[in-house]
Amino acid sequence: MSILDKAKNYVEILFKDKLSSVYFYHNFIHTAYTVNKAEEIMKHTPVSEEDQEKVLVALWFHDTGYIECAMNHEERGVEIMKNFLHQENYPESYISEVEKLILATKITYIPQNLLEKIVKDADFSHFAGHDYSDISDALRKEWELTNVRCFSNEEWNAGNLDMLKNKHTFYTDYAKENWEPLKKKNIKKIEKKLGKEEEKKDNNDSKSDNKKDKEKSDRSVDTLFRVTLNNHTRLSDIADSKANILLSVNAIIISVCLSVLVPKLDAPKNSHLILPSFILLLSSVLTIIFAILSTKPNVTKTTFTSQDIANRKVNLLFFGNFQQMLFDDYHNAMKDLIKDRDYIYDSMVKDLYYLGKVLDRKYKLLSITYKIFMAGIIISVLSFGFAFLSL
Repeated sequence: MSILDKAKNYVEILFKDKLSSVYFYHNFIHTAYTVNKAEEIMKHTPVSEEDQEKVLVALWFHDTGYIECAMNHEERGVEIMKNFLHQENYPESYISEVEKLILATKITYIPQNLLEKIVKDADFSHFAGHDYSDISDALRKEWELTNVRCFSNEEWNAGNLDMLKNKHTFYTDYAKENWEPLKKKNIKKIEKKLGKEEEKKDNNDSKSDNKKDKEKSDRSVDTLFRVTLNNHTRLSDIADSKANILLSVNAIIISVCLSVLVPKLDAPKNSHLILPSFILLLSSVLTIIFAILSTKPNVTKTTFTSQDIANRKVNLLFFGNFQQMLFDDYHNAMKDLIKDRDYIYDSMVKDLYYLGKVLDRKYKLLSITYKIFMAGIIISVLSFGFAFLSL
């Protein structure tokens, strides 16, 4: 496997396991996009194979620092890259050059050579993308969720326009020739949006202040629920993943014991291994039982009346409730829910609370499972050791 394939797999797993779900922009999708754009530039630019490899390795790691913090993420990305390349036995001279390329992605840095120009243009290639508006919205959402800043539509469009027109430039000949015209189209689209926002603002000056405060308040509450529910879902996925690991490991242990160890226990010379083998099998079976219990679906179903629905005592967001309802009743109830934001928030609070109860049960069982597994392994090893020493 080439170093680029290894870097890709390493970064993909790193982001999957450690990157927060609030990073809608700085994630593996953006990283892979910049790598593809760098390859596009280098197809039309004379660069040696070794230098191409350095550029692509740098871009695979340039945003990995976000797994810890957005601030100074380039420096943290350098440390992650160094650990990776040291494990691959790459020389310090090579690692030092890749480090410079990662640091060249800093927004205020001016590239000094061709490789730095390629890295810089690839990192900002989305400015010339046909889907620039969607990518920009992803970055805006990321900044809001990470408490960088919340923007009004006018503030966001003005900031984007200033960046594209006054603060950014492409450096490579290929980008200037092929991407600059597309960037100018995006600039015109932003100017058009900004014009509409200003016109809208002029027509609604009397209501804008109250509306803006309400929108920011609603957005903060929406963000709170979105992040919290996402975190709960990720915690549930992590618990299931850990339980599945224990299931797989102990299934292998039982399979090996039954196929290799147990058939040999009939021999008199192996009678001293019966008790240790029994302890090992018992601990594995108990571990599997508790791992299954921790992942076992626990769907609560409640009985309610039409009066309960009218009094808003039923959580319409939980399938265990609405699966009992007729479609027309559910449709009408959801219409009432959508019209009332307080009703929506009450339903989301109930959903969040009961999801937390499920997570509490799941992690308690998972904790017991790990304790059983750890104790079983320790006791089994000690039993085997004692059995052999007593011969």
